[in-house]
Amino acid sequence: MTNKEAIARGEAWFDSKEWSPFPFQQAAWEAYLAGESGLVNAPTGSGKTYSLFLPIAMEYLKEEKKAEGEPIGLRAIWITPIRALTKEIQAAAQRAVEGLGLDWDIAIRSGDTSSSERSRQKRKPPQLLITTPESLHLLLARPGYPEYFAQLKSIIIDEWHELVGSKRGVQVELALSRLKGMLPSLKVWGISATIGNMEEALATLLGSSYQEGQHRMIRSDIKKAIEVISVLPESIERFPWAGHLGIKLLPRILPIIEESQSSLIFTNTRAQCEIWYQQLLEAAPELIGLVAMHHGSISRELRDWVEQSLHEGKLKAVVCTSSLDLGVDFRPVETIIQIGSPKGVSRFVQRAGRSGHRPGALSRIYFVPTHSLELVEAAALRKAIAIGRLEHRLPYIRSFDVLIQYLLTLAVSEGFMEQEIYEEIKTTYAFASITPEEWAWVLAFLTTGGSLDSYDEYRKVGIDSQGRFRIMNQYLAKRHRLSIGTIVGESNLKVKYVRGKQIGTVEEWFINQLKPGDVFWFAGRSLKLVRVKDMTVEVRLSKRKTAKVPAWLGGRLPLSSQMSEMLREKVDEAARQQLSDTELSALEPLLALQQRRSHLPQHSELLIEYFQDREGYHLLFYPFEGRYVHEGMSALLAGRLSRQQPISFSIAMNDYGFELLSDTELELDETRLRQLFAIHDLSLDIQHSVDSTELARRRFRDIASISGLIFKGYPGNHKKDKHLQSSSSLLFNVFNDYEPENLLFLQAYDEVRTFQLEEARLREALRRIANQKIVLTRPDRATPFAFPIMVDRLRERMSSEKLEDRIRKMRLLLERE
Repeated sequence: MTNKEAIARGEAWFDSKEWSPFPFQQAAWEAYLAGESGLVNAPTGSGKTYSLFLPIAMEYLKEEKKAEGEPIGLRAIWITPIRALTKEIQAAAQRAVEGLGLDWDIAIRSGDTSSSERSRQKRKPPQLLITTPESLHLLLARPGYPEYFAQLKSIIIDEWHELVGSKRGVQVELALSRLKGMLPSLKVWGISATIGNMEEALATLLGSSYQEGQHRMIRSDIKKAIEVISVLPESIERFPWAGHLGIKLLPRILPIIEESQSSLIFTNTRAQCEIWYQQLLEAAPELIGLVAMHHGSISRELRDWVEQSLHEGKLKAVVCTSSLDLGVDFRPVETIIQIGSPKGVSRFVQRAGRSGHRPGALSRIYFVPTHSLELVEAAALRKAIAIGRLEHRLPYIRSFDVLIQYLLTLAVSEGFMEQEIYEEIKTTYAFASITPEEWAWVLAFLTTGGSLDSYDEYRKVGIDSQGRFRIMNQYLAKRHRLSIGTIVGESNLKVKYVRGKQIGTVEEWFINQLKPGDVFWFAGRSLKLVRVKDMTVEVRLSKRKTAKVPAWLGGRLPLSSQMSEMLREKVDEAARQQLSDTELSALEPLLALQQRRSHLPQHSELLIEYFQDREGYHLLFYPFEGRYVHEGMSALLAGRLSRQQPISFSIAMNDYGFELLSDTELELDETRLRQLFAIHDLSLDIQHSVDSTELARRRFRDIASISGLIFKGYPGNHKKDKHLQSSSSLLFNVFNDYEPENLLFLQAYDEVRTFQLEEARLREALRRIANQKIVLTRPDRATPFAFPIMVDRLRERMSSEKLEDRIRKMRLLLERE
């Protein structure tokens, strides 16, 4: 059968479903069957899955049939970033193979797959295996993996934009290097919906193959229509000027839910998700049984029930987090509601795409601000979508912790030959720059532990008689298999009823704040803590209506660079009285107050405010660059000011600006202020101003976990957070004192500069400010721009009751003319 005949079979199946293939789907079919690799870029809901699964089946149709009973073997692997996607892909693939008359086994392998099913897959490999990056590495950790993958023709990485900017993406790159090393004709394809640097994403996926021109970029010409509707308060003057929940607008959300057949209510954090679910049912008890909650810490069983109920049309609304961002298998949802700014255009577009989840359909999303100024972000999002301004995903490079974990994975299975694997990893984007000296260090670290060579547990790998690097100790091999993965965070404890099933997981630090008898809300239930036993939180149902809500660390999202740019443009429009957006028109009274009290900065201006109150002297800057950049910039400026005169500061920041609060008056003029933003000696000044050692120490904990330097424990018997902290801190100190050239130690500092302080973006912001006019105002009290920053600082050190009273008094003072 020719390629043309195989494609005709696929088109005939499309006809039987009354579908017509899009040009991008046909282009993908032809490129795949021609033996090419590449990336498919198309909007959510446009048929990306069939653009690559159908040619996988078509390729098999072209080949001569095997003898009856002869096993086909594993033909293709489909990688997904989240487990919830696996069912949708399995269902779509199953429909296709049945329609094409193929007797194929479509199987899923993830952390939820039973041991019996894994054993079955090992005995009889499926033709399509849908799995995650972690599970793919677990397959590489199994003896005999070359035979298991021997018939593999292709590997598809779905939602590549979700992986490329993370260490999971590096995991994928390394696995691909091994598979391509064994199977030179292997086809590698990525699927991506929303990403700004598409060419770089493709280069990251294909590695050296990209440089050789062996690739195709297939873009869909389907334009996704997205309507952004902001939910406005009755009176902007009475709406909160600071906050993060948005509950004040709940009465305006209820009619939207009532009028819709089905709704997804997206929140940015799991704590916000829990609170909105409770408040929604309290405000509308008639929705009990029709509203559910979905986030990553709820048990798999509960999440499956929610997804199934959505698919069957039994639920009217689901309050969720990013756990439902991607293509979970349920019917197209009519309405999307976004609580608070998602801080990124791509994330917003992805969520909007869950509405009208089919080609050509309009996606409608309601934006619910949590405080007044967030309405500017709504206008910024609409403009960014209109002009196609999507975020870039910065690929991780030289992640030696992931490389060490990968080499240990190979060492526990078949072992590896030094030169062969070195040549393979150099074909990846992540390790294209690795030097022979660095490679030698990595191998020495695996075999001797470097400066830890006095301890047997760090001498993990030996060399056998054939020169292969292997883990000889089966105890260490077992520990490694249990540690494969790059997703790290706080230690989680299971939450279960005293006599009953598991409900989900919470972080250890939150439970440590409670004592037996305390009540907390979780998974929509009021739960009384009975005891903590063997890393399990045992609870009983409680009837109390007031209780603590778990918070998960790392919940705040930073403003992306694209959103920062759009935000500055909208503030510029407001400054020039161009209030064409509904949101800016609604904000006119607040913006007018900012103008009267201080100034509204145009694009060519940097606003700085300086005033005194009973707290001290407040110096506020408004670069509108996002929380992470402001974290680095505020420390930099505080350090430079303190070197000019002895002074100490309290620092606070949000996405719009930052505050330096001191008890000593500063002499300020434009010349002195401009010197603060100088680019020369930037890296050195950051090093002196920021406690980079402490930041690196925190970052090193995750690096130590990924690389296997510390072991988090066995399932059901994890080590406590404080033990992990002390272990990683001790190792950090050892490397600092005795092995400062240690690549893992140096990596911690690199990651702080690149991802936490965003040094490159900070440098670019300073260059922009150098060309701006500095506008220094001296208001007699806090301004609308200053208010949220000051509240954030107070929130960190005051109880919620005292904070509410303080905010109320500040607001009254601010409103007084």
